[in-house]
Order: sequence, then structure tokens, then C-alpha cells
Amino acid sequence: MLEKYFKLKELGTDVKTEVLAGISTFLTMAYIIAVNPAILSETGMPFNAVFVATCIAAALGTAIMGLYANYPVALAPGMGLNAFFTFGVVFGMGYSWEVALGAVFWSGIVFIILSAFKVREWIINAIPASLKTGIAVGIGLFLALIGLQNSGVVVAYPATIITLGDVTSIPVIFTFIGFVLITALHYRGVTGSVIIGILAMTVLGAFFGQVEYAGVVALPTGLGETFLKLDILGALDVALLAVIFAFLFVDLFDTSGTLVAVAKEGKLLDKDGKLPRLGKALMADSTASVAGSLLGTSTTTSYIESGAGIAAGGRSGLTAVTVSVLFLLALFFSPLAQMIPAYATSAALIFVAVLMISSIASIDWKDLTEAAPVVVTAIMMPLTYSIAEGIALGFITYAAVKVLAGKGREVNISVYIISAFALVKFIWV
Repeated sequence: MLEKYFKLKELGTDVKTEVLAGISTFLTMAYIIAVNPAILSETGMPFNAVFVATCIAAALGTAIMGLYANYPVALAPGMGLNAFFTFGVVFGMGYSWEVALGAVFWSGIVFIILSAFKVREWIINAIPASLKTGIAVGIGLFLALIGLQNSGVVVAYPATIITLGDVTSIPVIFTFIGFVLITALHYRGVTGSVIIGILAMTVLGAFFGQVEYAGVVALPTGLGETFLKLDILGALDVALLAVIFAFLFVDLFDTSGTLVAVAKEGKLLDKDGKLPRLGKALMADSTASVAGSLLGTSTTTSYIESGAGIAAGGRSGLTAVTVSVLFLLALFFSPLAQMIPAYATSAALIFVAVLMISSIASIDWKDLTEAAPVVVTAIMMPLTYSIAEGIALGFITYAAVKVLAGKGREVNISVYIISAFALVKFIWV
């Protein structure tokens, strides 16, 4: 049944590989289970309620992606979007968390409309091949920075923004060991190399007293405190239109970048460089955002950590379904899931970054009108700490360079439209 539904042989995979890939993806993104409630609870939202909402929203969105679109892509409340929700909308603009959830709801409704009329699909397919590569490379660099930062390899420093951390600390040493182990296993063709590395580092951390036992089972409670508590009408305030647009814009580009990068790494693009069943993938993402707002969490979006599952061999929706099941299990085993140390997942993120950055070899460096926008896209993602900002700046650069170089007629009209919206976003939002 699984073979027939998910077309495993056609995609060159099997049940064991897909399950291992799903576990790998889950372990690299499991941090959201603890981080998202911590950020949103700053607004006054109950921590336990947000914890449950996070797990259910992630499980629901990922299941839809796997069963409906048959892609190995996992979804969960987005990092960055949750910070904007808390510090931008609630603290910065003074709105209640109920109204902020209403804004997330309306942005999700707009997502669904754009997906139904294939506007989002049109946007993604309109991305030039070079920019698709730039997006993949940029996300790779972004993942590397996150991994290096979470493990303490690089730390904040006023004079130079970042600097080298304490390389003699156990987290840094274990991150290095984990990265080397995963890389070597992957080179040798060992199936599940990523998850093996993560689990090995967790066991090693426990042996050296770096992993603190936090229990095994905990019953989920408190969802009623946020479920259907959103203020839908209150979010229709004119002043919140810019907020709804911001949620829409960031999620649009984050999702677009993630789908393109993951599909490119997993060789899921067709002969024309387009993503089959893209409309279904986008509808799954859109529906998850609406469901998340109803449950009581910020915008749910596709996760670039899905690249860990791709690296482990995941190619079908069975990988996503596996992740979905694990998020449901996390409702009851949250203490156990949270025992995975940051340095274990950081090693996996840095390894995935290597795979994604390698695609830069396909760029035609002799044509600077193609190469320059790629570099801008790639380096601005980690430097602005935002996939959306990197993509937006890449589009603007691509359009501007082509016009001034006398190649304006080679550019699809959609690129100019997206660039114009990006400019409006920078100026007005």
C-alpha cells in the first residue's frame, strides 16, 4: 500500500529509507517544540497551550504535505515569523496576541486564495535558474550560520558582529566530531548517516554528563486556552493590513525558497527545472497556516531542516508522514525529545549546508548578470538572518543588473513584478 500510494520505486527509495529520513528531519527541527512556546509566551500566551498547538500544527501541516502533495517536506511554526509576531506586532504595535493570531489567520486565507489561483506557483516557477541556485546556496549558508551559532562555534562580538567561540568547549568539540562523523558516513554511503550522527552525539553527551535527564512522558494540557481564541474581526484594522502583508510576504518567500532548495537537493525538479505538484505543496502550506492560527500559534511554514531528511535519502511524502507522527508522539514524550542537545542537531545542519552550497558549481561565472544576483541572494540570507530578505534583494539585483546591462528584454515580466513588490516591502513595511 505504501509503495503504491507514495510511488517509492519510481522515486528510487523504500520504506526504511523514508522512515529514517523522517526521523532525521524531525530531530533537526525538534527544537521548535521548545523554542516556539518560549517566544510566544512572552506575549502572555500560556506556554503549555502553545506547546500543544505547535506540535499539532506541525503534525497537521506536515501530514497534508506528505499525503496530499507527496513531498518529503515538514512544516512547523516558522522561526523569525514567531519573533515578528511577539516583538513586532504585540510588543511593537501594542496589539493583543488574540488580534495577532487573527492577522495570521487572514494571511493564511490570502495564501489559500493565491495558491488556488496558482499565483504562488507562478511566482516560484518564474524564478530564474540562477536565482534558484542562489536561493539553495543562501539557505545552505544560513543553515551553517544557525548550526555554528547554536553550538557556540561562533558568538556575538561588538567590534566584528561575530567571532570565534571557545573551541575548547565540549559543545564545540562535539559539534565538530558529529559533523565529521556524518560526513564520513555519508561519503561511505551509509543509509541514515545524519540520524546516526545525531544519536551518536546525544549518547556521547550523556556519557560526559552534557545531557540532563528530564523524564520521558508528560501529558499534553492547556490547548483550550488558545484554541479558537483568535480575534478575526479585530485583525481587520487598517493598521494591520501591513502586518498581514508582512506575514504573507515572509511566508511566501520562505516557503518558496525552502521548496526550491529541498527539491533541488533531492533532484525532484523536472527536466524544465520546475517542481511537479507545486500547487498541492503550496496549498498544504497555506492550509497549515490557517490551522495554526486556529490552534494558537504563529504562521506555520515549510522547514528548510527538511534538507536533513533529503540528505538521509527521503524522496516521498512518507518522510513527511513520519515526521507528522513524531510530532504527535512529541505531545506525550516532550521531555525525551528535548534531550537532544543543540550540538547534535548543529552538526547535522552544517552537513546539510555543505550539500546545498555545492550547487554553486552550476553557476555561469562568466556572465556577471547571472552571477552577481546569485552572490547577493546567497550572502544576504545569513547576514540579514532572513531567507525572505535574501530572496527579495536577489530579485531586485537581478532585475536592475539585467536592465542596466542591456539585457532587460531577456527577463520575464514576473521578475519585474516580484522585484517591484520587494521594493514596496522595503520602503513601506
